Amino acid sequence: MPIPEDERSYCVYILSCADDSFYTGMTNDLARRLAEHRAGRGARWTQRRLPVEVVFSLNGLSYRAACEVERYVKTLSRARKESLVAHDPGMLALVEKRIVH
Repeated sequence: MPIPEDERSYCVYILSCADDSFYTGMTNDLARRLAEHRAGRGARWTQRRLPVEVVFSLNGLSYRAACEVERYVKTLSRARKESLVAHDPGMLALVEKRIVH
């Protein structure tokens, strides 16, 4: 029996692309999703910017929380995303405020 979507563990991730851009996404299986990106079957953004590597992930989120965090991270400037990738405590705190429990 499949696990209901609201009970799965999701993660929000940031990829660093070959052109030095960032891609932000969410998934319930990061290894599978990364393999899809690397095989050119991921988002259009990453298809044209291979290779990619995971530079940040926030794990153990509910579907709702992952959606909120992904939406927030996508609005961040490059400088703030770089702070998040560097695990800056201030940026992590701002992201954690977006987590819906």
